[in-house]
Amino acid sequence: MDTLLILKALILGLVEAASEFLPISSTGHLIIVGDFLDFTGPRAETFEIFIQLGAILAVVWIYRERLLDLLINLDWDRKAQRLVVNLLIAFVPAAVLGLGLHKIITHYLFNPVSVAGALVLGGIAILLIERYAKTGRIQAIEDMGWRDALVVGVAQSLALFPGVSRSGATIMGGMLGGMSRFAATEFSFFLAIPTMFAATIYSLYKEWGGLSLGDVPIFAVGFVAAFLGGLVVVRFLLAYVGRNSFAPFAWYRIVFGGLLLAYFYYHPWVGKGG
Repeated sequence: MDTLLILKALILGLVEAASEFLPISSTGHLIIVGDFLDFTGPRAETFEIFIQLGAILAVVWIYRERLLDLLINLDWDRKAQRLVVNLLIAFVPAAVLGLGLHKIITHYLFNPVSVAGALVLGGIAILLIERYAKTGRIQAIEDMGWRDALVVGVAQSLALFPGVSRSGATIMGGMLGGMSRFAATEFSFFLAIPTMFAATIYSLYKEWGGLSLGDVPIFAVGFVAAFLGGLVVVRFLLAYVGRNSFAPFAWYRIVFGGLLLAYFYYHPWVGKGG
């Protein structure tokens, strides 16, 4: 067993856990950290599928009671039915665009330079939304209408660009639509379940031939790290958003992205992107 590879798997699993649900871009951070750790290529792409699955299962575990109630009461509870419909509406835009643009986005935009630029621009957008968005019209996800869900769904489509952040786009989209920070964050977590499961199944279907029994220890370490780290991060964020703004994450994005742009200005990145 390669100890160095195990350590890389642990680091990347924790990076996935920390960045998947915070508005700082998991894809962007995995591209950057993977590049610095020299863990790239088809094997790394398959590995990322498994750690994303670990992260989303953390959300399923935390919300297991509400999800079970949702399934049990779906045939008669209007609020449960509305939530499912809204999740479907919010899911569709990114799913359709993702299927159509996946190859182009992966080829041209999955590189540290594009990610760094998106981190900076996304940070600026968060600061502006925090300052000017009129939130509070919707205090609970059960009170959302289909138009509110569509706004979040369109916002989620922006996260197809690596570095934007799926959670950041959906939470900010919800806040722009009038949702409270807490409601927008909860809906982002619920929307992550079908979105990330669909992305994982699609990616596994495409990358199945790249799986090897020799990779099981590495993948298992990353999966467990992402799951356990995800439990901590999701609980932290739910407690945080009740009293605090997302401005600190915005400044982190701007500073981190700016440092990366400066680094790659002096050390040009050469990769598969065009």
